[in-house]
Amino acid sequence: MKKTATAKKKQAGSKAGKVRQKPGRPEKAVLLVNLGSPDSPSVPHVRKYLQQFLMDRYVIDAPYPIRWMIVNLFVLPFRPKRSAEAYQKIWTNEGSPLLVFTKRFAQSLQKYSKQPIYWAMRYGHPSIASVLTLMRDAGHKEVLLAPLYPHYALSTTATVIEEAKLHARDLGITLKILPPFYDSKAHQNVLARQVRKAAAGHDFVLFSYHGLPVSHIKKADTTGNHCLRNTNCCFVRSPAHSTCYRHQVIETTNAVARGAGLSPDRFGFAFQSRLGRAEWLTPNTADFVADLAKKGIRRLAVIAPAFVADNLETLEEIDMQIREAFLSAGGEVFTYLPCLNDDADWVKGFAGLINKA
Repeated sequence: MKKTATAKKKQAGSKAGKVRQKPGRPEKAVLLVNLGSPDSPSVPHVRKYLQQFLMDRYVIDAPYPIRWMIVNLFVLPFRPKRSAEAYQKIWTNEGSPLLVFTKRFAQSLQKYSKQPIYWAMRYGHPSIASVLTLMRDAGHKEVLLAPLYPHYALSTTATVIEEAKLHARDLGITLKILPPFYDSKAHQNVLARQVRKAAAGHDFVLFSYHGLPVSHIKKADTTGNHCLRNTNCCFVRSPAHSTCYRHQVIETTNAVARGAGLSPDRFGFAFQSRLGRAEWLTPNTADFVADLAKKGIRRLAVIAPAFVADNLETLEEIDMQIREAFLSAGGEVFTYLPCLNDDADWVKGFAGLINKA
């Protein structure tokens, strides 16, 4: 009976986003935050998740009444069923892959971190508010917030920071923010190792990033007059690059390709996961892989450096939908390179980043 009670207690703690730590109650701690996932691949749970996600003003950049109409009249009546079917294809016995990999990463990270590690999700459970409350109750007064996104974007980094600030202020917690880590060796070197290994058996390596509406890029421009003003904006030095998603993914692509020893004709980048009719970043991944096949590329490897943990967009969209697009267009071999997840070198590298911060 005692073992059962202890097991239940441990399970409850892990669900709350807490990693088991050494004895003691240090004032400082680390909070990792990833995107989130529905509680199950059922239609009701997916609908609830999508409503929270899409009603975020950082995701759909429109006034509240318009955003409400888009989400409730045009998206929620149709999309939850399709999304639930997609989630069902990738769901594991442990649950959502994104939550599973984030939890494993946090547990592995604790072995190398000087501070206690907690984790939360921007949407769904465990929420940022609930985990920050747990941290406050554990005596943590200073928290290093680490959004698990290598590149800055309003719909990822910014919304996590603003949500955390809102609750931290009410809880009396001081936040410090870990900046985007797209240019860190900790991130680039592990990606380069993956790409180098795959390149030997493939004709081309595609870096596929989550897409963003063009309006998001322009709105995040801190100068107000640089991003997407001309075709070379990402290559002309500017303070805007500190919050420019497009610039940062180009930097990641080129750095990783150099580290992997790829010549310019053997790699490229594209953007996936479009939603709605707004103008999005190009080229589109599905179109790009089809064009590659038509141009004679027969063996294609695809990596998704915008994510550090595998999820719906990688396991279902890339490894299923994009795979089919390439093979249907004449390709012969398609290999998806998994996200970093809880890779040992990545865990050690990221531990270095947070310990320095």
